[in-house]
Amino acid sequence: MSLRRHTSRIPQLLFAASLLGALVAPPAAATTARPPSGGDVPLRVATYNIHAGAGVDGVFDLDRQTAELRALDADVIGLQEVDRHWGDRSGGRDLAGELARRLRMHVSFAPIYSLDPAQPGGRRAEYGVAVLSRHRIVGAENHEITRLSTQDPNPVPAPAPGFGEVVVRVRGLPVHVYVTHLDYRPDPAVRVAQVADTRRIMAEDRGPRILLGDFNAEPDAPELAPLWRELADADPGAPTFPAQDPVKRIDFVAVSKGGPGAGITVRKAWVPETVASDHLPVVADLLVRRGKGR
Repeated sequence: MSLRRHTSRIPQLLFAASLLGALVAPPAAATTARPPSGGDVPLRVATYNIHAGAGVDGVFDLDRQTAELRALDADVIGLQEVDRHWGDRSGGRDLAGELARRLRMHVSFAPIYSLDPAQPGGRRAEYGVAVLSRHRIVGAENHEITRLSTQDPNPVPAPAPGFGEVVVRVRGLPVHVYVTHLDYRPDPAVRVAQVADTRRIMAEDRGPRILLGDFNAEPDAPELAPLWRELADADPGAPTFPAQDPVKRIDFVAVSKGGPGAGITVRKAWVPETVASDHLPVVADLLVRRGKGR
């Protein structure tokens, strides 16, 4: 999704979320002064599977998650397992919208599932991924990748939405940010297809690119190997799942390696300790190199 191609054509599913983000703009202090022309741009990003608002104790507590997200002090956050009027487990609330308002960040929500209201005139029940950003979101798209539906009693792999992409302006520099949640099943076949879809979609763009998500596979998994041809893993050196006594790293920040104006340097990455979800977040401090994106 190039900046030029999509700033004036945001798909309808995400348009309301983008408008909401515009209404909850961050305070002036959230974006520091622009660095000298030609300098690298610092950016802190994070990924966090929020488990529909529930912690390791199984208790829904959005106040607890808000506090944890605020403590990350990230400029851009990719969220997975995000409910939007989904059901009783999250009180029928719009988690992406509420977190954006509480944190004073822009928001874009990309549903994987969008179901008809249970009652006439009700709200659609949606579940998916989201991006929160201190920086203005100037473009957004909900891409389809291969999925094996959890809502179909007899699913077959098929294209379905929920691979979110936004373009954010970071001190004048357009940066592509993608957020994903790959298949959880032990058989890697669907993830193999999803990785191929991800690479194809990301290859359409130029400039700095950041992929955030729950990959449901560890860094050395064979199905993830193709990703590392174009992307660098911001390795935090610690596992992320399960949150209590974690044993494996399945949550990732990955960044474009190079090419004209595309390179990103990982300065530092880490895994904060928290019990606000069944996953731990990954946080990375990046330096984005300036250059011409498409």
